[in-house]
Amino acid sequence: MTRKLLILAAGAAVALASGFIMTAPARAQSGPVAAAMAAGTVGEQADGYLGIAGTVGADVRSEVESINIKRRAAYTQLAGQRGVTVQDVAAATGCQTLSSRVKQGQAYRIGAGAWQTKGAGAIALPGYCATAG
Repeated sequence: MTRKLLILAAGAAVALASGFIMTAPARAQSGPVAAAMAAGTVGEQADGYLGIAGTVGADVRSEVESINIKRRAAYTQLAGQRGVTVQDVAAATGCQTLSSRVKQGQAYRIGAGAWQTKGAGAIALPGYCATAG
């Protein structure tokens, strides 16, 4: 990870905490998506987006796609303000999400790896997250 991305990750932490990156519509989850997250069939990914970790209905899949579209819009806005790529903002936000918002028992994925379930301890984050969590 470049120094620029490390600085962005720290900035993303502030933006995430203030609610800028993950605006209410980008965070909002219906009962079915929240239930799918609790069941481990939908989870957070290190790339800053939700993913499908198991079998879900079309309604849940559609809502996950909608949430991801809203997240991308927020990431795009912040990337433009910071002069970095959308992927950098998304990854920095993914680091923060994995380190602070994924609850015990929820599914998460690092890169293209297998889906995992968060235990009682901290998630082992990718190296580029070193200063984000």
